Amino acid sequence: MTIVKRHYTIKDVDMLITTETIIDSAIADKAYLQSKRATWADPFFETLKKRISDAVENFLGVDSAKDLRQSTQVVLSIQKPAIFDITEVKVQIEEDFKQTPERRTEILTQLGFKTYYTDARKKDQEALINLLYQFKTNLTTDLKTEIVTKGTAQETLDTITTYADTLKTANVKQEGNKGTKKEITQEALIEFNQIYDAVISVAKIATKFYRNNQPKKDQFNFEKVSKNLNK
Repeated sequence: MTIVKRHYTIKDVDMLITTETIIDSAIADKAYLQSKRATWADPFFETLKKRISDAVENFLGVDSAKDLRQSTQVVLSIQKPAIFDITEVKVQIEEDFKQTPERRTEILTQLGFKTYYTDARKKDQEALINLLYQFKTNLTTDLKTEIVTKGTAQETLDTITTYADTLKTANVKQEGNKGTKKEITQEALIEFNQIYDAVISVAKIATKFYRNNQPKKDQFNFEKVSKNLNK
């Protein structure tokens, strides 16, 4: 019997989640994409999305696949607003305490900015979790009062502290579900390869359509989407 080899190098579940994420982006902007390519007319993307969902449920296990998709979306939904609020607070601290640079450095260090902020901005989940937890742990009542007195809104500080538990729970659940799957058969690998090949074609063509729009282009870059999902 011929052994089926994967056309991709990442984990099966990561490949399926990545392809589904790309197709979700295609569905969100399908009016433009379909205007560029008639063979993508409805229900092309929807059919492909259902095929991915069916493959996940049939070959990876219904419960773990559903939980993984949900926890992945939670992680992604939290990252952007968390970084936005963290950045907002950071710049205010830098400006509000610029007349006392030593105190400014001490606060930024104490809240985790010096150690984790750069990597968190690069969508590193672990760095963001560490940053949020250090921020939450070290934001004492006195320090919060000091920062708020200088001008930063207390609501923003409180919002940041709530991200920590939510993101940690989602990330742990996400990683745990990646290890829960059924035995992968040759039948499954054939289907996985076909899905991967189909979505890669969509991705390669779409990136050319969006060659002058980098944010949109990145949504169809398989490697970048995969890395963002796994950071």
